[in-house]
Amino acid sequence: MQTRLVDAQAHAARTMWNLLHDWWTMLPNAKRTLAAADAEIRRARREIDWLAALPAQAAQAVLKTYFQAWRNYWDGRAGVPHFKARARTVMSVDIPQGRDLRIKRVHRRWGMVNIPKIGRVRFRWTRGLPIGKAADCDNKITGARLVKDPLGWHIAFRVQTVDPVPEPHTGPEVGIDAGVIIPLALSDGHHQDHGRAAHLPDGTADRDKWLNPDERIKLLRLEQQAAHRKSFRKPGQKASNRLNRTYDRIASLRATAKRRANDWQHRTTTRLASTYGVIVVEKLDIPNMVKRVGGTTEKPGKNVAQKSGLNRSISLEAWGRTVTMLTYKAARRGGTLHQVPASGTSRRCSVCGFTTRGSRESQAVFVCKNRDCGWSGNADLNAARNVLHLYRTGRALVPAAGRAVVRRPRGVKPATTP
Repeated sequence: MQTRLVDAQAHAARTMWNLLHDWWTMLPNAKRTLAAADAEIRRARREIDWLAALPAQAAQAVLKTYFQAWRNYWDGRAGVPHFKARARTVMSVDIPQGRDLRIKRVHRRWGMVNIPKIGRVRFRWTRGLPIGKAADCDNKITGARLVKDPLGWHIAFRVQTVDPVPEPHTGPEVGIDAGVIIPLALSDGHHQDHGRAAHLPDGTADRDKWLNPDERIKLLRLEQQAAHRKSFRKPGQKASNRLNRTYDRIASLRATAKRRANDWQHRTTTRLASTYGVIVVEKLDIPNMVKRVGGTTEKPGKNVAQKSGLNRSISLEAWGRTVTMLTYKAARRGGTLHQVPASGTSRRCSVCGFTTRGSRESQAVFVCKNRDCGWSGNADLNAARNVLHLYRTGRALVPAAGRAVVRRPRGVKPATTP
């Protein structure tokens, strides 16, 4: 019952966004004001019964989020706000006021929270929250957000806290090379591997590597069922309830694999940030690295299947999210994260410094072509040592957590001195 009520609130919030988007884009600029939008939202909640399922404060949060989306677009920080389709939108409900939650811890694993127009809801207690005597003006819960994924509804609390300035981290320096076979290769040889093969026997990227053998068999059986049931659907006909339930079970297994991958990333980055005082990574242009090479009929691309598999492997490893985690976790522990140029790190010998294109003979083997050196070893380890070498020689770029990026509105030229 509670799940259906939260679903109704989420659908109302998405519809409120879409109605607000249509109203905003149809009006002339002179009539687009927050006061007028607020008046329209209040009238819509009075006239449409099922929109009233969304609490008033949550409806105001939709308005603030929508207006902030336009401000981000005007300032050049994001694209233009768009219509939220039901199939491609994450269902969520915002609770902007912390005093409405009335959180209570039942025992070690579970707690109770009050959801407006829903009632008391039990949730899994995973970390400490400033409630009761632990709450004060500096440490308190300011709100929450309900988010739904294929595994069900989850609640995320917004906590305002004051963290003390950490002492400088005295740990060693380390260079990290992000890869596909070895996810994180460290310059000291302590590579971080999730213990799962990145590729299938035929060489393609394994998107289900985080599932155990029984779950893989179950996923294959569900995909076969979905394909069989889909074959009976006529063009333009809606999917049956059985087919939708099969899709939901497939999505649940995919979400389980994604959650395990996120857990590995969090555990690994926490361990690295706690161990090392200076972490050096490559400045990778990931969007450019995963571009398609399909080409056209007149000029077809080369090695399309291999490039597609590499793009899939890079996306599965989520290198950008790893760097983001390392950035804020290192800062919390008094460490720093630096980025260096990525060009040449896989072709340079970390022992003698000789650089040539053919030194990396394969994905895992590096052999120096310098006759006076001839060093051979793991290619990822060699690249990680080169990354650390660039930092020690003063080739580091602006730290990831350093200065803020100054942005200007689109279409406005920067000011020039006369």
